[in-house]
Amino acid sequence: MKKKFLLGKNNSYFVDIKEFHTKDGIIKEKDLKKARIGKKVKTHLGKEFFVVKPYIIDFLNYAKRLQQVILPKDAALILSYTGIGPNCNVIDVGCGSAWLTIFLAYYVKPGKVYAYEIDKRALKVAKENIKNSGLKNIVLKEKDARKGLDEKEVDMVTIDIKDATKVIKHAYHSLKIGGWLVVYSPYVEQVIEVRKEIGKFEFSYIKTVENIVREWQMKLTLRPKNVGLMHTGFLTFARRVK
Repeated sequence: MKKKFLLGKNNSYFVDIKEFHTKDGIIKEKDLKKARIGKKVKTHLGKEFFVVKPYIIDFLNYAKRLQQVILPKDAALILSYTGIGPNCNVIDVGCGSAWLTIFLAYYVKPGKVYAYEIDKRALKVAKENIKNSGLKNIVLKEKDARKGLDEKEVDMVTIDIKDATKVIKHAYHSLKIGGWLVVYSPYVEQVIEVRKEIGKFEFSYIKTVENIVREWQMKLTLRPKNVGLMHTGFLTFARRVK
């Protein structure tokens, strides 16, 4: 990442090394150039920001997006339910803007993530986001996964496309025994189709979950916030056992 991450009390910014204009004021280019990790910079309005090393979630919060991405609550659930980690190899079908691709690549390195996408607009954004992430373990492919997957003996295949059922057969043959299939479905009808297709192959430990996150407000009274990040989609997990 060639940009610097500025963390303030109420706002944060990913900035290029040039004069930066924000609602919190202006930061001069010379101040950004000499600012190092852990050092403080001020805007012309006196607002303070610290230059800090960004975590992967900081980068993704500012990454470009086209269509809806698999959000942190669901991406993290994929990791926790499967145990995927360093040295694992993953196929991400329908990578879109590469949000999940980058998230997974960060945690599996030096393992690789092979990202499949056919939408040219999405590919352009994905390529830019991957470059800006600085990660070198992502292979972006302009290829229709419904016609087959190139990689074999992978640890996990994630699918987030409308025709997910057309990829499950290919995913099964690409997975190593013990590997995980994860399908993201925005609506129940697709879950039913996916579960039916999964049943045609030697998968076990099959489950479909919905992850609901509800934030609480702490001012004046203690109670759940009126608006929360509730339903985003369904995650169906299955493990190749033969």
